[in-house]
Amino acid sequence: MYSNSLIELDRAHLVHPVASYRGHEQQGVRVLSSAKGATITDAQGRQLIDGFAGLWCVNAGYGHETIVEAAARQMRELPYATAYFGLGSESAIRLAAELAERAPGDLNHIYFTLGGSDAIDSTVRFIRYYWFARDQPQRDQFISMEQGYHGSSTVGAGLTALPNFHAGFGVPLDWQHKIPSPYPYRNPVGQDANAIIQASLAALRAKVEAIGANRVAAFYAEPIQGSGGVIVPPKGWMKAMRELCKELDILFVADEVITGFGRTGPLFACSEDEIVPDFITTAKGLTSGYVPMGAVFMADHVYQVIADGAGASAVGHGYTYSAHPVSAAVGLEVLKLYEGGLLENGIKAGARLMAGLESLRDHPLVGDVRGRGMLAAIELVVDKAAKTPLPAEAQPSRRIFDRAWENGLVVRAFANGVLGYAPPLCCTDTDIDAIIERTERTLDQTLEDPDVRRALKD
Repeated sequence: MYSNSLIELDRAHLVHPVASYRGHEQQGVRVLSSAKGATITDAQGRQLIDGFAGLWCVNAGYGHETIVEAAARQMRELPYATAYFGLGSESAIRLAAELAERAPGDLNHIYFTLGGSDAIDSTVRFIRYYWFARDQPQRDQFISMEQGYHGSSTVGAGLTALPNFHAGFGVPLDWQHKIPSPYPYRNPVGQDANAIIQASLAALRAKVEAIGANRVAAFYAEPIQGSGGVIVPPKGWMKAMRELCKELDILFVADEVITGFGRTGPLFACSEDEIVPDFITTAKGLTSGYVPMGAVFMADHVYQVIADGAGASAVGHGYTYSAHPVSAAVGLEVLKLYEGGLLENGIKAGARLMAGLESLRDHPLVGDVRGRGMLAAIELVVDKAAKTPLPAEAQPSRRIFDRAWENGLVVRAFANGVLGYAPPLCCTDTDIDAIIERTERTLDQTLEDPDVRRALKD
């Protein structure tokens, strides 16, 4: 009765993100009731391994009492403090300092947001201000990549390059441009790392020349393209793109909303990529999803230009909940947990996850296995030689998600037949083995679908 009443209330009132509204009305909500470690429990008592850490975000895992206590303690002492008017709170100040200390290179200045989308929006604002301060206001053009994801706000959705985020919304805007994704599995130049890197460099250089070398403000890239299908560029790709941006005198923004805080191994994927970008955007793992928070990391040289340009005037960008003390208190405690063993466990669990997924490579439907750390994907095809995706009538995003759910596993099932994995860093060997076993069962069941069998025969 409890569950049924919630389902009806949900149908009547709650608008879900990135959902078919009519489809959701028919399907109804699956109500989650509790979680611990890497396991979630729904309102019917079904237990599932959360192979996607909520939405790539519960990196520390569920049920850490120390996080709950940190939030409660801060709420009792100081539940809110604005960062306007020169005010602040201890937790926010300390978190900014701790993050700056751990960030690559000179990314010493931290602006707090509520999440990833407004972190991206903030970079656009800061970058425009930066070029105005450098007496180059004509630099108002921004470049990102096909299959990239940079949020769902009006500005961020335009930098994003996924059809669902554009259709019906009037984006991208005319100052937002794209170059092809490196996508090794489906790159026209093949899978050779150097060829892919050279193609991307040529594409960025050509795009800048087409727009006008003195018009481009910044280039955005994810170390691994998450919502585009967990696309892992070849080693050296980020470094090469970063160096070209320096040569072209355009700012480089590394979007680490997904990859940050242990998802690929270290706190920041940029460390592995051996780069120091001009900005890093983060969210998700920053608080392990327990409370909303994002952060923009700004390099010294950018900060100094903006500060000098403003002089005694205020830089007119701010949010009511920027540097929220409760979120910051959670962020500090989560950081302790990461460095107290979770990062190390995530590296170990990530190696087991990748080995397990690799063991599925010979399955008739598996065309590609890719990933880094606790961020991975398998791409399903019906013809391995031709790399033919699952047929649209197989409804991969709906059918495979439902089937995995029934098997006790939550994964991200993309419409193109890619299955995405981002389990909590706290996963045990048993958790990882369950993810692999339940994935294989789901693939075997999908192989028996009539529309999939027909496509295989063709």
